[in-house]
Amino acid sequence: MASHIVGYPRMGPKRELKFALESFWDGKSSAEDLQTVAADLRYNWNGVEIGFDTYFSMARGNASVPAMEMTKWFDTNYHYIVPELGPEVKFSYASHKAVNEYKEAKALGVDTVPVFVGPVSYLLLSKPAKGVEKTFDLLSLLDKILPIYKEVIAELKEAGATWIQFDEATLVKDLEAHQLQAFTKAYTDLESACSGLNVLVATYFADVPADAFKVLTTLPGVTGYTFDLVRGEKTLDLIKTSFPSGKYLFAGVVDGRNIWANDLAGSLGVLESLEAIVGKDKLVVSTSSSLQHTAVDLVNETKLDDEIKSWLAFAAQKVVEVGALAKALAGQKDEAFFAANAAAQASRKCSPRVTNEAVQKAAAALRGSDHRRATNVSARLDAQQKKLNLPILPTTTIGSFPQTIELRRVRREYKAKKISEEEYVKAIKEEIFKVVQLQEELDIDVLVHGEPERNDMVEYFGEQLSGFAFTANGWVQSYGSRCVKPPIIYGDVSRPKAMTVFWSTMAQEMTKRPMKGMLTGPVTILNWSFVRNDQPRFETCYQIALAIKDEVEDLEKAGITVIQIDEAALREGLPLRKAEHAFYLDWAVHSFRITNVGVQDTTQIHTHMCYSNFNDIIHSIINMDADVITIENSRSDEKLLSVFREGVKYGAGIGPGVYDIHSPRIPSMEEIHDRINKMLAVLETNILWVNPDCGLKTRKYGEVKPALENMVAAAKKLRAALACAKNQTKGRMKCVLGDWEVEGKSTTTCVGLNGVNADRWLRDGDIKECEQFLELTGAYDGDDEKMLCRKLGSIQRENNTRRYSPLLADLRFRDFVKVTQAMAGDRPVSELGANTRGNLKGSKKLN
Repeated sequence: MASHIVGYPRMGPKRELKFALESFWDGKSSAEDLQTVAADLRYNWNGVEIGFDTYFSMARGNASVPAMEMTKWFDTNYHYIVPELGPEVKFSYASHKAVNEYKEAKALGVDTVPVFVGPVSYLLLSKPAKGVEKTFDLLSLLDKILPIYKEVIAELKEAGATWIQFDEATLVKDLEAHQLQAFTKAYTDLESACSGLNVLVATYFADVPADAFKVLTTLPGVTGYTFDLVRGEKTLDLIKTSFPSGKYLFAGVVDGRNIWANDLAGSLGVLESLEAIVGKDKLVVSTSSSLQHTAVDLVNETKLDDEIKSWLAFAAQKVVEVGALAKALAGQKDEAFFAANAAAQASRKCSPRVTNEAVQKAAAALRGSDHRRATNVSARLDAQQKKLNLPILPTTTIGSFPQTIELRRVRREYKAKKISEEEYVKAIKEEIFKVVQLQEELDIDVLVHGEPERNDMVEYFGEQLSGFAFTANGWVQSYGSRCVKPPIIYGDVSRPKAMTVFWSTMAQEMTKRPMKGMLTGPVTILNWSFVRNDQPRFETCYQIALAIKDEVEDLEKAGITVIQIDEAALREGLPLRKAEHAFYLDWAVHSFRITNVGVQDTTQIHTHMCYSNFNDIIHSIINMDADVITIENSRSDEKLLSVFREGVKYGAGIGPGVYDIHSPRIPSMEEIHDRINKMLAVLETNILWVNPDCGLKTRKYGEVKPALENMVAAAKKLRAALACAKNQTKGRMKCVLGDWEVEGKSTTTCVGLNGVNADRWLRDGDIKECEQFLELTGAYDGDDEKMLCRKLGSIQRENNTRRYSPLLADLRFRDFVKVTQAMAGDRPVSELGANTRGNLKGSKKLN
């Protein structure tokens, strides 16, 4: 009985490749040194690799070229560099890395299966290059790229390869008919080139839809198929009813994405049922996906609790599980191994450390409810502005500042009890003071404390929550040399005590400027952890949300008025099939709202998201009801802004990132200024924030300081320009407010403050704000307008309640401008929106 794994972690059991990469990037070692370390991780082979400078510049950028876009690999926490293609692209066979690594293994007596992203998935996972129409059909490049695949195939055949694997994971997504036809076209074209090779096409991460399954299993020249049978229950049904005879079935029964020991008895039952369908000689035991999404080896975890450890299997242990299942199918079952596995499964089900009845009850009570702050975001922003008094285009950063070698040493020594708590607090306090001082020198408006006490934005919180366990070497590659060490959620989650209040209040005492309390949101903690698989994910998420809610309330009580609850991973948890989106987004958004449902209107809630395509979930993001959202934008070529160009209304604060922090490249002031200007073309000035794409943890201070200087300078330059713009006049018009008319000067109206809610200003009757409004519209010339403001402020006050002026009901400022232009005869009434015309129906001034 054959066995197989889709892939294996590449960083090494103790992150050897990470440190070799960073040494090379810093110029401390050569390309040959890096290749040697990589070869050591692949059985000590010495090989040759070319083009490292180009290779890494694509991912990281350099002094003159920005990095390419980086986004999530399907719904995992691994990232890939998005190819940028256009109609004039010329593909060439530039790197022989895959062939060389095949030869490397063969020289050691191991015949491996070379793995490539399949040609159709490669194109579907790419994007049109800058300057190319967004509607450009990437699949039109299929005829150009297939010759390169043929060259690689020919070289592998010459090297003696017997199998080749093409990963066509896009087959698990919702594909249109013409996209499915591209698979048939591609593999028909490759059939003759692959003659003499066994061709394996792999899918993973989800069910393969029925139409895609039919296309996949009829591809010409394909020998076998790999399916994820952990997440693909429906695929299992398709296999049982319509798997083609004579083909190999690589059955992915061992989970490649989580760290729980396989239920061997259950998997063996599935395999035996499949064996009856495809035959013993055509069934191969495999993993559900590459093991690169899990930790490397459990044997390195010498401090992990023994009971919890018995429930786990890392990549090395999963390989053993695959082998044990294959042997069992071949009649060589290791009874002792299976018995130990069954005992561990039973232990996990009945362990008292897994279940907390109070937590279960509290989380269960959340189902079916709708937690939302009582006041709408418009009114909250008013209250927050009065308290915070921020300028237009306020500047901030996302949270973390550079983690120096010295800082990491302090944390490491404190954890090892080599320094006292007093020494540790002193060192962290000094680092926080340095970060606060730097931000004040840079004149940033809303500050952060830099998170020097945190090793990781998820692990830090997990260490302080019940129901979590932690590893010493459970590293998983996220991108490049960056690895994360996800916590393990093994039981019910609760918060024994405050987690961040001490450091946040310490930082706030160092400055008069607003200091953000920094938290990681429940959905991100969930999606960036190894999550228990014995209950629905949403139940675990609700438990985490309740714990974060307690922390938010404690921060507010401690005087922190701006609290950021990061949901960087909200999008990556989105199921790959659209039919499953609504359910996930419902409980994910609900979980976020639970965290801050009880705070005061004057407490400003921020959230942050990064490195995913958010356009298709923008309405769910709005539904999160955060006061301010900061979001990745620069590396994706301002893709986010397109949703606002298409008419999506967003009334809360928003800060699309103005520069990419994952590249060492320092953006110029002019570049950032240009980016902000693009944002102002589609976003209202009073809601726009200026900030980097993400946290600054991975950068150096020599890169951070000049980049932030340029960011602040760009914001200030635009503020000055906007202040001048408000005095521009272009003719005369009439502003009609309720029953009142005012002669105005500007038909463009309020160039500097697009989108300010005029109705809010007017209904509150604030004389100063009314004067400011009328001045900005060119309508304020003297005392008559002051009297008008007083009258407007009192028109709709009845029984101590404030109401909108009837004419302005539900109209935002932009609509108000259109209305006044229509009343002045400068715009056809037909151009007003249906809702606006409805609100103004019967007005004699438009009749």
